Amino acid sequence: MRDDPDDPFDDFFDGIERMMNEMTSDDAAGFASETHIDVYNTDGQLQLIADLPGVTKDAITLQCDGTVLTISAASDRREYDERVQLPTRVDEHSADASFNNGILQVTFQISDDSAAIDVE
Repeated sequence: MRDDPDDPFDDFFDGIERMMNEMTSDDAAGFASETHIDVYNTDGQLQLIADLPGVTKDAITLQCDGTVLTISAASDRREYDERVQLPTRVDEHSADASFNNGILQVTFQISDDSAAIDVE
């Protein structure tokens, strides 16, 4: 604990401590939070591409509720448990997924966000 208010490195070391605490906290539990995921919104479809090196297709589990995609996978070296907040609502039943050479590609049809309400 540093108590010197004039220490010019105080903020720097606080940042390092915060990062170390985040990496070793119980909720991290070995899951990768730095998984590279790209999201593309084109032609009425939402496409996600995720890098999952070292994972086999059988080790991947995908779940979607229309607003969040959860990607779970494991390899010999690492576990992935990513929750991706989707930028728009999708029809989760329209999902199409493929996996090739460590690259996961998931495509959804974008859902109409609004619904007509009948007034009686």
